[in-house]
Amino acid sequence: MTFHDLNLNKNLLEALDSMGIITPTSIQEKAFNVIMSGKDVIGIAQTGTGKTYAYLLPCLRLWKYSKDRFPQVLIVVPTRELVAQVVDEIQKLSVNTNLEAIGVYGGTNLNKQAAQISAGCDVVVATPGRLLDLCLHGALKLKNIKRFVIDEVDEMLNLGFLPQLKRVFEFLPKKRQNLLFSATMIDSVEAIIEQYFNFPVKIEAAPVGTPLENIDQTVYKVANFNTKVNLLTHLLRDEAVYNKVLVFTGTKKMADMIFEIIEEEFGVSTGVIHSNKSQNFRFNAVHSFTSGEYRILIATDIVARGIDVSDVSHVINFDIPEVPENYIHRIGRTGRADRNGNSISFCTEDEKESLTQIEELMNYPIPVVDFPSEVEVSEELIFDEIPQINMKTIPFKHKLDPEAGGAFHEKSDKNKKVNNPIRRKEAMKIKYKKAKTRGQKRKGK
Repeated sequence: MTFHDLNLNKNLLEALDSMGIITPTSIQEKAFNVIMSGKDVIGIAQTGTGKTYAYLLPCLRLWKYSKDRFPQVLIVVPTRELVAQVVDEIQKLSVNTNLEAIGVYGGTNLNKQAAQISAGCDVVVATPGRLLDLCLHGALKLKNIKRFVIDEVDEMLNLGFLPQLKRVFEFLPKKRQNLLFSATMIDSVEAIIEQYFNFPVKIEAAPVGTPLENIDQTVYKVANFNTKVNLLTHLLRDEAVYNKVLVFTGTKKMADMIFEIIEEEFGVSTGVIHSNKSQNFRFNAVHSFTSGEYRILIATDIVARGIDVSDVSHVINFDIPEVPENYIHRIGRTGRADRNGNSISFCTEDEKESLTQIEELMNYPIPVVDFPSEVEVSEELIFDEIPQINMKTIPFKHKLDPEAGGAFHEKSDKNKKVNNPIRRKEAMKIKYKKAKTRGQKRKGK
């Protein structure tokens, strides 16, 4: 099947042809006709299977021009990077139309975004917090929304956006089509479906935990951090093979450490991205990686779903994620839209348990490859790898000498506080060292 076999209009087909996209993925093929029918849809598919186009194509096919300035389609995603990328994909697909799409997210000027919304648009792509801000501000009216899309809902709930998401439902019209896409079906997602959806049709394609057949997965057994750095540097020197590489780490601190080391050898072709970086820095990093200015991008899990680059040659897991599902999201950055990809993981002895949990989730043992003999195995440990000895602290009690005197001295007489009342005559005597009298009374004549 090709996109020409679907009920797409001429504008969408020309846009897809210009991008060289001919064949729909499994989730795109299964979801199209169901969404076109107007039914609520629950799409379950892991990262990299083409979920974005699975809902964009039917939504844009159903869109009709209106003079009304209020949007017809509302799309909610968890991160700012995803907002920018979804808007970019909408603009590519609607290049031959006058459809107006606007992306809004936190960390930028609210009044500026409110002015853009008030000027009129057809599609709004937003993060939950900023969407609610604009609704409460009164700038965004949702009364004309015909299709409400929640993408990457599992990640959205993991980031704590459930309260904002529930408030957004209060602003939506009762008559609408709900579309929800997720990699996993956690209890919170089920609760949202039960409360707000009307007899949804569930569509499943490559659910999370299913290893993508087009991704070649391997693992190296590595001794420690510095040995991992040596191995990473060795692999990245082969620029012909490792031409666009995403390196994932578990922490922001480690991402910065690796960047500083790798940058010394590979220079300006290396970038880093994590949540501590400013929004402009993060956008520029993704843009530089997409355009090819960066050959290597070091990232953390929090932006794993915000990087949508179709031609990533390799994903390297510098460490093994503690949450098995995060491994699936990481490797989903390569081999996107049914293309071939490669995933390489570095595993120390302490990370074996996490690796086992990942293999159990996928029901697939990741092949172990031999460690290159030309790579130096370092014996130097970083601080976090040095075993910490926790000694029990025993309180020491000093024995007091009963014959020793304490820190005590006798107060002077004037500083002694006693409750014995002193007559004025006696007080004067003490003060002036002699009796003080008022003199003899005179006898009257």
